[in-house]
Amino acid sequence: MNNYTGQRIFSALAACLALPLLVACKATTLQAPPPGVAADWPAYGASAGGSHFSRANQITPDNVAALQVAWTHRSGDYREAQRDGPPPGLSQSSMQVTPIVVQDRLYYCTPFNRVFALDAQSGAELWSYDPGVNMDEVPVLPNCRGVSSWRSGAEGFCEHRIVFGTFDARLIALDAASGRPCPDFGDGGQVDTSDGLSAHHPGEYGITSPPAIIGDRLVTGSMVLDNQRTDSPGGVVRAYNIRSGALEWAFSAVPPGTPARNADGTWRAGTTNVWSIIAADEELGLVYLPTGNTTPDYYGGHRQGLDHYSSSVVALHADSGEVAWHYQFVHHDLWDYDTPAQPTLVTLTVDGEAVPALVQVTKMGMTFVLNRQTGEPLWPVQERPVPQRGLVPGEYLSPTQPFPSHVPYTVEGPLTPEMAWGLTFWDRGHCADKLRDMHNDGIYTPPSLQGSINYPSNAGGNNWGSPAIDPDSGVMVVHTNRVPGFTRLIPREQCAGSMQLQEGTPYCVDAGWLMSPLGLPCTAPPWGTLDAIDLVAGRTLWSVPMGTTRDLAPFPFWWIEGLPGMAGPMLTATGLVFAGVSNEHVLRAFDVRTGQELWRGDLPTAGNALPMTYQVRPGGRQFVVIAAGGHWAGGSPPGDHLVAFALPRAPQTD
Repeated sequence: MNNYTGQRIFSALAACLALPLLVACKATTLQAPPPGVAADWPAYGASAGGSHFSRANQITPDNVAALQVAWTHRSGDYREAQRDGPPPGLSQSSMQVTPIVVQDRLYYCTPFNRVFALDAQSGAELWSYDPGVNMDEVPVLPNCRGVSSWRSGAEGFCEHRIVFGTFDARLIALDAASGRPCPDFGDGGQVDTSDGLSAHHPGEYGITSPPAIIGDRLVTGSMVLDNQRTDSPGGVVRAYNIRSGALEWAFSAVPPGTPARNADGTWRAGTTNVWSIIAADEELGLVYLPTGNTTPDYYGGHRQGLDHYSSSVVALHADSGEVAWHYQFVHHDLWDYDTPAQPTLVTLTVDGEAVPALVQVTKMGMTFVLNRQTGEPLWPVQERPVPQRGLVPGEYLSPTQPFPSHVPYTVEGPLTPEMAWGLTFWDRGHCADKLRDMHNDGIYTPPSLQGSINYPSNAGGNNWGSPAIDPDSGVMVVHTNRVPGFTRLIPREQCAGSMQLQEGTPYCVDAGWLMSPLGLPCTAPPWGTLDAIDLVAGRTLWSVPMGTTRDLAPFPFWWIEGLPGMAGPMLTATGLVFAGVSNEHVLRAFDVRTGQELWRGDLPTAGNALPMTYQVRPGGRQFVVIAAGGHWAGGSPPGDHLVAFALPRAPQTD
């Protein structure tokens, strides 16, 4: 679907006709919307702890079917993949942003790092700012997940600041009212976060996630183009004073007692980075880092302990950057199972006691729940033996990996050749042969020369979209990918033309999803689900397929339900779950109690971003907003649409 069809007005009857098997439609007069409560969305995940939950309550399960497009904003910032020059080899953009709303203004960034301020009710553009990033130097992964807001409590220029990072590693602070740079922040409103890094290429190091704000500090990680070389720039996490831009501390994820800097003063290369969203706890004075992997991803014979903090959550004291505690989810990670999602901070009642908890979903489909003060698991975690077969010369393995109990896994293995799937006997047979011929000993089968099955793949399980958690009920809703992957290590002398070089190691790597000759996953659908779990009870409430092949396949192959995707869900106080996630061009609403789909709204392309919601004032309109910009990995075209849905302004009849 290349043309934007989502601008049409959805009546209650039209919404019902779109869902004849899912919704019992009532031919009654649509009542005026309830007044609702004022609720903003001041941070990427709704709060500094990433709950993805809103108290906004005007939109309910009873009236959600009447949602219609209220406004759309387009920035013009998107690009198609460019395989031919000039310059060649540029991947398409992906609009992964989640806007924030503070008072009556909405702020968001584009895949080209431009920032926009809109009137939150009308969508009218108030200002824009262009940091002047050279996008020709960003060959892959152009995206910006969000901006951050800081307010001093006073009035005046730059007393309210919008802060964001760029692909060329700058932090920029803007006056929220005008969009002009704050001159007292760094050098004329910006700070160069690449200062002190080892030599690197343009586009290899930058910032794609919004910085965490805690007190008068902002804390940022960085995106490092992984899997290319052992001496990629170090993944240093830095804290800056929000007013002056002065560096207050820096954390380099080297093992304790190991020098963080080289003899020339530069930061040690190849260390774990933090590319995803950092969580902050103002009361405890801690920030929580979801760490990536020590480069490169699929070989670690050279690391010798350098991955001490990899694939973990690391809690730092916000005032000093000193480690309070850390918990590792994958030992000596060789599967690109880095911690992808913002740690979610919530209070859970366990055995009658209110516990400050940190919930961490992982690419393995395992959910770890920790005491966020101490890092201790709330429920037992077992160290279990894992596969050792297929180890390549020069590599070493952890003999065990941690397996949490209590919270159900969203992906279960292992896969067997008998579980192979295909549209025909021919492609099913090819998939069965792959499952039989590669090393396939279950989760944590190490990369091998023969090729190894990875289930889940490095896309998850769960990925950067993070879960939504209702703080009242303790119910978590999360998107899960259920597609197998594979890794095959290739001796260096055979690596000509490889895209995943792993320079500095004996091997490059061929890694990807395990697909049939027809281009479909080798396992039966659903390949993507939305899952609801009661965290305290430790049970799955429901699991439903997410999306269909309507926008990816020709008729009559629209029937497949449950697609892989990126991003995550959002929850409201009225018991609604909103999610785009899949590569179908649709935003959906579900009943959190049952998983029943209650509404769907067309989008111009896939909504691979976290939706958000807000209501500026009581008696106003509650809006649900999602960025529709596609994703380079999913087959959906790029776009630049920020789409807001709301209930009709006045009563209508069906």
